[in-house]
Amino acid sequence: MEKTFEFERVNEDEYLVRWASEGQTGESVVRVNPDFLTEVGLGDFEQQAVVEETAELLAERQPVIDFPLTVDLEEIAAAYEDFAEQLRTRLAAK
Repeated sequence: MEKTFEFERVNEDEYLVRWASEGQTGESVVRVNPDFLTEVGLGDFEQQAVVEETAELLAERQPVIDFPLTVDLEEIAAAYEDFAEQLRTRLAAK
């Protein structure tokens, strides 16, 4: 199942993620809390890189057509216990 993403910073700590998959398109706003990133060991990574990897990681766990309109990284971390660890590993490998 092919999917594509486009990322655009729209405000400080907010990114618009446009996605396309299976002939459908959509958008989600991803909110980044810098204090939360620091707390979970992601503060040294660029915010956009964190957002990009978050989209990829979520797409591996659920269809992109099910992405919420607003994505808060803290809520994702609460839903997926290994979220921060997975992101750290993936971002460090780049």
